[in-house]
Amino acid sequence: MFTSEKGVVEEWLSEFKTLPETSLPNYATNLKDKSSLVSSLYKVIQEPQSELLEPVCHQLFEFYRSGEEQLLRFTLQFLPELIWCYLAVSASRNVHSSGCIEALLLGVYNLEIVDKQGHSKVLSFTIPSLSKPSVYHEPSSIGSMALTESALSQHGLSKVVYSGPHPQREMLTAQNRFEVLTFLLLCYNAALTYMPSVSLQSLCQICSRICVCGYPRQHLRKYKGVSSRIPVSSGFMVQMLTGIYFALYNGEWDLAQKALDDITYRAQLELYPEPLLVANAIKASLPHGAMKSSKEGTRCIQVEITPTSSRISRNAVTSMSIRGHRWKRHEQPDNNNDTTELGILVIPEISVTNVSGERTGNGEKGRTLGEIDAQHMQGVQETATDPRTESKGLPEIRRQKSVRKMMEDGINSPGRVQF
Repeated sequence: MFTSEKGVVEEWLSEFKTLPETSLPNYATNLKDKSSLVSSLYKVIQEPQSELLEPVCHQLFEFYRSGEEQLLRFTLQFLPELIWCYLAVSASRNVHSSGCIEALLLGVYNLEIVDKQGHSKVLSFTIPSLSKPSVYHEPSSIGSMALTESALSQHGLSKVVYSGPHPQREMLTAQNRFEVLTFLLLCYNAALTYMPSVSLQSLCQICSRICVCGYPRQHLRKYKGVSSRIPVSSGFMVQMLTGIYFALYNGEWDLAQKALDDITYRAQLELYPEPLLVANAIKASLPHGAMKSSKEGTRCIQVEITPTSSRISRNAVTSMSIRGHRWKRHEQPDNNNDTTELGILVIPEISVTNVSGERTGNGEKGRTLGEIDAQHMQGVQETATDPRTESKGLPEIRRQKSVRKMMEDGINSPGRVQF
């Protein structure tokens, strides 16, 4: 850390101590424009052995509990870097060098789980119903499912998910570590629209490092420092994906896409279903090319809104069209005699001689069967040689076989031959 950067941090520490309470709002408004101060604070946090780390963490906590919204967001922007430093130090089993960072994380957690009166917060989330339109879908495009969801919504069967109350924590242990860190990332994601670009870049970088440290992909990413694996929970990875999803559409396409691949890689190794589901859903919704989003101005997630025009086709079958079709059919003249217009196949009458009562001799009987067999074989050959009539050949063969069977039954049947 350079001397100039150290001087910027020391000036910031002394300035806030002598600041009167009335000028706190103006101070908070001007603080976010000090880019040199922000970069210097990042370097202090990244050096666990720095002598300025403890006073910096203490002042960041004072900002958070001051009640000023701008100061609270100023502290939140360093939260991803603070989480990474704590996990990296915990993985190296050098817990004593992360005491001030752990105290800051615990302080922010204990402040967030209670309201202004000191009562425990219970966060609730109502799962949106598919029967009601949103920026993501329209009920008419879903089909029959919308009818079922609509019927359920009318009975007030909407599902509400609750989170909390969360217990107070005095120290971070291996048992409650990711419970606290997951809740802190949830608070960070709630203020994503106010986070500067440097904070989103830090989020993407620490997500990649947490997921690949200690695995073969670490050599591919060329990450140095921590070489041991950092354990993660499924809920913590889902919260990481929430921030990555926002960063994808707000100017950090390359870093966020790399982090998304690393989170998917770690989720596959850990066999976590929830992160895999969220990560694959994000990948399926991504555009083919990089998003060209401005880093300035309002931040948001870009969504394609479907048109609001009528989805009912002009040729749709309705009760009026059925009545109109029925009236037109009654108005047409009776053409029942013309069977070809109605699409009815007319089978010609087959006249079979020597069956209706004339007596045949033994020679005539053999000659008649021989002629029929010859005609049958000739018909089969003519049908098979003409490729244009190949599709009509099989019905013709069946008809000739049926004629042959009728003649055999008629000749051999004693009841139909007269003597």
